[in-house]
Amino acid sequence: MNDADTTPIADRLERTNELLQRMLAEVAKTPSTHAIFVDAGYVYAAAGLLVAGTEDRRSFDLDAEGMIEAFIDRARTIFADSRLLRVYWYDGARRRIHTAEQQSIAELPDVKVRLGNLNANNQQKGVDSLIRSDLESLARHRAISDAALIGGDEDLVSAVEAAQGYGARVHLWGIEAAEGSNQAEPLLWEVDSRRTFDLDFCRPYITRRPVTTYENEGTPPPSRDEVRFIGAQIAATWLGERGLAAMSELLPGLPYLPGPVDQDLLIEAERLLQRSLRGHAVLRRALRDGFWQHLQSQL
Repeated sequence: MNDADTTPIADRLERTNELLQRMLAEVAKTPSTHAIFVDAGYVYAAAGLLVAGTEDRRSFDLDAEGMIEAFIDRARTIFADSRLLRVYWYDGARRRIHTAEQQSIAELPDVKVRLGNLNANNQQKGVDSLIRSDLESLARHRAISDAALIGGDEDLVSAVEAAQGYGARVHLWGIEAAEGSNQAEPLLWEVDSRRTFDLDFCRPYITRRPVTTYENEGTPPPSRDEVRFIGAQIAATWLGERGLAAMSELLPGLPYLPGPVDQDLLIEAERLLQRSLRGHAVLRRALRDGFWQHLQSQL
């Protein structure tokens, strides 16, 4: 092959190299972008247990706006040469209808609220799949280079793998565990880095609610029949709001109620009776009996 034959090839290689250099120069000028993905159920449970000693949301208030701003500030420090795309806040709600609190969070700048469902036991459903969908989509379209994931469920492993498959780096953030661990080991193994927020970080954003007291605490307690009737009344409202499908989820556990449902029942009964039933084990059994009797009457 003579010089004349090799000249066109050399020219093409030179043009290709020029194009690659221009592309690399453009990429270098494009700022990195990060997003924060928050499993709100994990944050409430872990931070509530750490600061207030309980996972029950009704027992404490979370300053979500303050905590989100703290997450954003921490991300600015960690991803110093990167810009924030937005914060994704994943939570559960009945029929995926925003609560007042979730609506106020959705109105915050740079925050998008994504809702899964809540089943009869107040357990989130569909949140992990929403996280995976967003992580994978943003990574696939090169919308983010780094993802800060705040959660602990093993089901999030597939979301991490999907994002990493498109070149994004996933950083797992967690809340200090009150005891043991609150993040699944397979998730810890899969991520690119880990960071934990301690008690001092979380304390300013959690406030324990005062225990409700009632004026008639010194009067004789209600009768079992009265409390049983209240239980049936609450069951009728509960069934009207959630439907037969939710009831079918409870029936296998009869005569026991899942913790969140039992707690809701107690709080609503105390509101209607305007007195505490704490320390009245017999009356609390009557309350559950009334609740179950009404549900069984609908079969």
